[in-house]
Amino acid sequence: MYLEELDRKNYEFIEADNSNYQYSGRIDFENPKTPTIIYAGSMIRIKFRGTSLKIAIKNYHNHYENAIGFIIDNEIKGKAIIEEHNKDIIIDIAEGLDDRLHELTLYKRSDSAHYFDFHGIIIDKDCYTEAQELKSNRRIECFGDSVSAGEVSEAIDYVGKVDPEEHEGIYSNSWYSYSMITARNLEADINNNAQGGIAVMDGTGYFNPSRGYLGLESTYDKLRYNPELGRCNKWDFSRYTPHVVIMALGQNDAHPENYIDEDKERRSIWKFKYADIIRNLRSKYPKALFIVITTILGHSKGWDDALDEMVSDLNDKKIVRYKFKRNGCGTPGHIRIPEAEEMATELTTFIESFGEDIWE
Repeated sequence: MYLEELDRKNYEFIEADNSNYQYSGRIDFENPKTPTIIYAGSMIRIKFRGTSLKIAIKNYHNHYENAIGFIIDNEIKGKAIIEEHNKDIIIDIAEGLDDRLHELTLYKRSDSAHYFDFHGIIIDKDCYTEAQELKSNRRIECFGDSVSAGEVSEAIDYVGKVDPEEHEGIYSNSWYSYSMITARNLEADINNNAQGGIAVMDGTGYFNPSRGYLGLESTYDKLRYNPELGRCNKWDFSRYTPHVVIMALGQNDAHPENYIDEDKERRSIWKFKYADIIRNLRSKYPKALFIVITTILGHSKGWDDALDEMVSDLNDKKIVRYKFKRNGCGTPGHIRIPEAEEMATELTTFIESFGEDIWE
């Protein structure tokens, strides 16, 4: 069904600029009635009364399956697969709910495989919405790659194995990334700025091959960041100030050439570029704790050694290094849900070791 066909005599349309919505993530509010949801794990929360729920969106397809994750009352969980693009459509989410107040979380399951404009939710006639209660004021930000985006996380039959062939994004779910799980463990909000295939430097990694590969150096300060989906624009850093920043790059940087142990000059350039990004972010978030990591996904030890050197050279007590117990050798494929939970448990404990003061 298209939004223009909605029978407004029988339904309530709660537009996206309603004050009861709570948004999380780098979201483009240039048009507050149709905010654009961009990053993996960006969330929309609201309470609604009624027995049914629909959502109204406009999707911009890039590749893979595009779907929106939903959670109702922490009991009903699923994904709404988007079948039509570039049109204002309505997607059925739930029917036959108890006629009471429900808690809803909508979230973006994947990275820039797509963006979508959110028009609002559609509920039963004469029903209403309320805002959800905020659990805390803790804030985390993550800059990462496909592991932080939860890519192929639902392929639980492939724990410790390479990815299933031609998965086409059907197993990708940011909700089960280690970064999102860590945020939930700590009852913190999160801006999960994660993009599959991304490396630190332009010309490396796997992101945006048609443009010679874009790295974090071209995206970390962006709101819309993928030129395959149209214009890019700057992020306003004043909109979100994290207490903890997770820097999780260094696993795609060996493509197209794994130079880190062989080319000292390029190793130095890589460390300088990454450190420069961190210093720039540090200047914007002077009180934040920066945690530099890679993950348990298999990768050359040389990248971790270079990160050790970089953090040591930065010589800043607010920039720390963490390695997981199975760092770089846990699995040859993407991180599945149990492995993400393993990582999140370790990372949560590490963050908690800094005490409550980091959240002030």
